[in-house]
Amino acid sequence: MTISFPKETNRGMKLKILGINASPRGRKSQTLRLVEAVLAGSRESGAQTEIIDLCRLDIKYCNACGTCFARGRCVHEDDFEELYRKILDCDGLVLGSPNYFHCATAQMKTMIDRMADAVHCQHLTGKYGCSVATAGSPSSEEVTGYLNRILTGLGADAVGEAGASARMPGEMEAAEEEAFALGQDLVEAIRTKRSYPDQEALHREMRDRFKALVEMNREAWTHEYEHWKKMG
Repeated sequence: MTISFPKETNRGMKLKILGINASPRGRKSQTLRLVEAVLAGSRESGAQTEIIDLCRLDIKYCNACGTCFARGRCVHEDDFEELYRKILDCDGLVLGSPNYFHCATAQMKTMIDRMADAVHCQHLTGKYGCSVATAGSPSSEEVTGYLNRILTGLGADAVGEAGASARMPGEMEAAEEEAFALGQDLVEAIRTKRSYPDQEALHREMRDRFKALVEMNREAWTHEYEHWKKMG
């Protein structure tokens, strides 16, 4: 799979916003409420949205074989390939997870670990994203901060976050309003190609780092080496 960095967004086309909920609680998920609120705000601003229940997908663990570096495809035959295609096809990405022991759920982490080729090639460059999280205590920012760092590490610009302690009266309702506004802001950031100077410095650092790393391993990582050559 050879993927170029995204071109300029066409204002005449509907933006695609993809929401990924990594809570295993299905329709009972409080995190799902926040992901859906972000998507509702995005639709209010004219975007096309889709939501993925990550815990219903069959995604195997990364085994660090490095095949994706060489061929651009994973050795596993599971649901990740279709999910990855949707991630690469969207304009905006919403990541949601409850806080399980100071981090995202195992399902979210498994998906992230399968994106090693994406970070080496900075495949989310030009995209925008945001994160939402819930927790049993006032610690949702542990997860939203982590997920936004993942987004920027993959090349995207992180627009913001929304979170709540699901056990505190009134917090979920307030967080849903915040998430709705976040969805609107996400669409606005994409349409205006908003710049985040602090994140751009990180993007430059990541691109330089991985270009050098791939150059060092060009004989083994042939797919990634060809990708960076194509990018100039």
